[in-house]
Amino acid sequence: MSERANQSHTQQEILSQPLVWEKTLKDWVNLDADAFPRQNQYDQVLFIGCGSTYYLSRWAARMNETLNCVISRAAPSSDLLLYPSTWLDKNRKTLLIASSRSAETTETVRAIDIFKNNYPGDVIVVTCYPEKRMGSQSQHVISAIHAQEKSIAQTRSFSSMMLAHAWLINRTIPNRVGVQLRESGKRTLNEYQELISAIAKNDQFQRFFFLGSGPMYGLANECMLKMKEVSLSYSESFQTLEFRHGPMSMVDSSSLVLGLLGDNANEKELAVLQDMRSKGARTIAIAEAAPTQNKVVDDLILLKSTLPLLWRSALYLPVMQCLAFERGIFKGLNPDKPNNLEAVVALDD
Repeated sequence: MSERANQSHTQQEILSQPLVWEKTLKDWVNLDADAFPRQNQYDQVLFIGCGSTYYLSRWAARMNETLNCVISRAAPSSDLLLYPSTWLDKNRKTLLIASSRSAETTETVRAIDIFKNNYPGDVIVVTCYPEKRMGSQSQHVISAIHAQEKSIAQTRSFSSMMLAHAWLINRTIPNRVGVQLRESGKRTLNEYQELISAIAKNDQFQRFFFLGSGPMYGLANECMLKMKEVSLSYSESFQTLEFRHGPMSMVDSSSLVLGLLGDNANEKELAVLQDMRSKGARTIAIAEAAPTQNKVVDDLILLKSTLPLLWRSALYLPVMQCLAFERGIFKGLNPDKPNNLEAVVALDD
């Protein structure tokens, strides 16, 4: 890896994640679940955010509805500014869970104000900077201060705020989760470093497709976004079986198709990857354990964490972030300074 890469904030923050996760979870061991609203007291839970945190909200909503059996939806914060009545009802009590790395994203700050001034319910804020604006908009704040970043593209902040949502969904931290995340995260990064580097430096790949179903779709969205932000590469994300309904027309030998496999329907998801392989694409599956089928993908990235999906989900991200980072370096870009982007989107009007 080049000297420039080794000096990058983005790379350092990606590689620091396993230790940051463990440290962050230790901070939350003594959080008082009774001090946070109980979801069964609301008609719905609405998760909001912008960019990466909107994709985080998509993951959280699906995990929350699955595990807590409460109607859970995800919306970009801007929708609450422009079309609040499509998400909120004055006759329905809503728990709003708003996420922002900086706690200063204008659309999310304003969305919270609109909600508090016009709709019944409560607000929980998830952020890395609890002392900033959004930290004062709610008495219920969960913060991941060890995940604060110097880089513009979110990496460890995203995965650490995922763990904050996991805490909100589970309301407790199982024994040894922090240790298991640290060990599995470090092993995965080390074991697949050469594979990821080789793929990133392969000129053959011009199109990157990230596939995931259920809660994994939100993670596929985030992987797509990182590839665009950090490497200015053509990338898209789709629900896995939906990929056959039109988008696969783009697949050829210049395509890399990556599937994020959860706990359900692996056989059907693998069949999609097998189809794309037959059309010339290079295929990669990221999964907890090896599938029982004969080899249907070119490469397998195995997490081997023994963790349930709620806590394991963070492990899918570092290798994909590394792929985007390495691709950016290969193309001569500076991942610390993505094109046209700032760390906080602040609006004047």
